[in-house]
Formats: sequence, C-alpha cells, structure tokens
Amino acid sequence: MDLSTSDRFCILGAGTSGLTVAKNFLQANIPFDCLEREDDLGGNWNYGKPNSSVYASTHLISSKALTEYTDYPMPEDYPEFPNHRLVLGYLRGYAEKFGLTDHIQFNTEVERVEPAERGWRVSLAGGEQRLYRGIVIANGHNWDPRFPDFPGEFSGEVLHSSEYKTPDVLRDKRVLVVGGGNSGCDLAVEASLHARRALQSWRRGYHLLPKFFKGKPIDQCGETLLRLRLPLWARRLGAKMIIRWVLGPSELAGLPKPDHRLFESHPIINSRLHSQVAHGDLSMKPDIARLDGNRIRFVDGSEEEIDLILYATGFHISFPFIDQQYLNWHDQRPNLFLNVFHPERDDLFCAGLIQPDSGQWGLVDYQAQLIARYLHALEQNPRAARRFARLKQSATRQPAAITYLDSPRHRLEVEHYTYKRQIQNLLTKFA
Repeated sequence: MDLSTSDRFCILGAGTSGLTVAKNFLQANIPFDCLEREDDLGGNWNYGKPNSSVYASTHLISSKALTEYTDYPMPEDYPEFPNHRLVLGYLRGYAEKFGLTDHIQFNTEVERVEPAERGWRVSLAGGEQRLYRGIVIANGHNWDPRFPDFPGEFSGEVLHSSEYKTPDVLRDKRVLVVGGGNSGCDLAVEASLHARRALQSWRRGYHLLPKFFKGKPIDQCGETLLRLRLPLWARRLGAKMIIRWVLGPSELAGLPKPDHRLFESHPIINSRLHSQVAHGDLSMKPDIARLDGNRIRFVDGSEEEIDLILYATGFHISFPFIDQQYLNWHDQRPNLFLNVFHPERDDLFCAGLIQPDSGQWGLVDYQAQLIARYLHALEQNPRAARRFARLKQSATRQPAAITYLDSPRHRLEVEHYTYKRQIQNLLTKFA
C-alpha cells in the first residue's frame, strides 16, 4: 500500500461537488488528491461521457444566480437557464481560476474504500492501494437508475432518463414517459414534439411552476419572499396566485389536480407542459396498473399500445465502493449531520448529498467551507471543534423547514434558504 498519501484527504469525484471541495481545501491549505474516473472534469454535466445523465437539450432547472458558486458568478452573457455546454464551460473556468486541474487525477477509478488502522485504505481499479488521512465522498447521487416494479412484462423498448440523449429514439414511436419530476416533464414535452404519440404517467397530481414571472426567473421571485421572512402560508398564497396568472389551474389544462400542498414536493418548473397537453400533443395518464406485452393498462382501466417506455423515475442513493455501515446508514440513506458530517468520525464527509429546492452548487460550496473550518479547528481550535462534534453527534436528524411527501425522491430534500443560513451560522462559530 502506498503510504506517501497518508497526510492527504481523498476527494472522490471532480464534478460540481468535488470541484468546490478541492477549491476550499486548496484555499485552506489542506492536502488532498481529487480522484476522477473519467478523463475530464464536470461529472454529470460533461455530456457524452459514459457516466453523464444529461441529454442533448438539458438546461439548468434553477436559475444561474441561485445555482452558481459563492465566489465565482456565471458570466453576464449567460442566459438565465444555461444549457449543459455553457455549464461545462463555467465549470472549466472555475477549475482554471482556482488552479484545480493540477490536483485532479483523471482516469482513476476507485473500487473500494474502507477504514485502515490509521486513516482509510483506497483501492483503485488495477490493484493499486493507497492510505489516505480522510475521505470526502463527492461523486454525486444521480447515477444509479431506479425503475418501478409493475406487474407483468413489457415487450417494447425501455429507457431510463439517464440513458436518453437525443430525440431520434422517439421518432415514429408511441412513447410513454413515466414520472412527474422535472426530467419527466421536460422529456414529456420533448416526446410531444418528436414522437408519433406522446403520453405521460403520473402517480399523483403535482404543482407546476412557470420558469418566469414578469421576466424574472420564478426561483428568484421565491427568493425575494424568503428574504422578506414571509411565513410559509404567505409564500404558498403568493406562489398559487402566480401559477393561476401565468399557467392557470392544472385541471383546466387537462393535468391531474395536485393531491398535496404546494412546496410539499420537490418543485417542478415547466412553462410548456400545460400548453402541450392543452393542444392535444401530450396525453396525461394515471399510474400504471399492469404491463402486458406492448399494451399498458392504467389504474383508471384505460389501455394504450406503447412502443417505448421512458422512465424518469429517479435514482437510488448508492455508494457501491463503501459499506453502508461506515455511513451511519438508516432509512435507505446516510444519516449525517447536514447530510455532510458523520456523527462519530472526523475523517469521513459527504459533499453534495442533498436535493435542494433551488440551485445546489453554492450550497455545496458552503458545505466544503464548513468541512475545511472544522478540520482546521480540530488542530487549532479544540474548544470550537468539541462544540461542533457534540452538535453533529446529537443532531443528525435536522428539523425540517417543510414537511415533504414520504417518497424516495425526498430522502435528501432540503429547503435551500434555511439550510444555507444554518451553515452560514455555523461558519461564524469557527471565525
């Protein structure tokens, strides 16, 4: 085993989370190696790479102002919702500005991570083993496709949203998109433009928000209400009024009526779905009851002949390179303080293990700052470190600002504004 790395941290992944951890560690003079299995940075946003889930028409769902890193704004000439090519250019610029590329080891796949007597043993593809002081898992959680288990068998073509890339696979086919999240709605609109017939199946009705209100991105409108410290009921009322003004009631356009209150599920931002349904180019269907060859039976008793099912049904929370016991695993997820800090260990962290209701990269930037501050405190400010250690041992389950629907997609959900303020307050404790 290579012991020359024993004074360094190992950052797993050079996507949006790994890059900002590397930046903050570099600024804090914390030695590290950043290991990336691909031959380039960008992770999920590097379109065309084997482990990228984005497709040709992918854009940001959150606006650039609420997505960007804390100290590196997106260019002014970028649109409010940049496409994946612009996003990758932004990430390359971030790495160049902060000198990160020289600290990334590309084409380096990690097969196993396990505790050693002192530190962590990291086993690489090809047999090499290294000893590291600690581990930051930053490889993302949108990579292990989750498929629903319906009775029967389907004889047609099946794709997960992570496998879909270009609309040529939709042409001249009867396409059913399963799932009502942001990817599902975007792909349903795409299918309505390119498929012979397009349908979308939802288990329940959802609240849809328009991308813009009076020329301003909808998430920035919501941010204004949060900064005014308006209570949840007032923000719900304001958002409902905007939805009615811009889109109208969902049921009048032919969409299922939501079965939960606004903000109790991850926000779906789409300005085109209502129009495609109202024009008859997209048909809405309820949940699937049974698969029968090329016929799909739905819970309302209707049936449809389908050539391609496109599942936009999310991802498993999965870390195949490390045993779940080391991640304090409970309720099908790591049980960590702020989804970052292990309650007992000071040498194992997760970065980016959240599903915020807005942009993520700035939040992960704050996560990385807090990790770096804590590591410094362990050596230079033991009193502050002990206070934080007691906190992370006793508060792995943080009180939720909003009660979300009990579903797999919400296991990592956080209300971004409260979450950000909590980390900012903790950062001041180490000042």
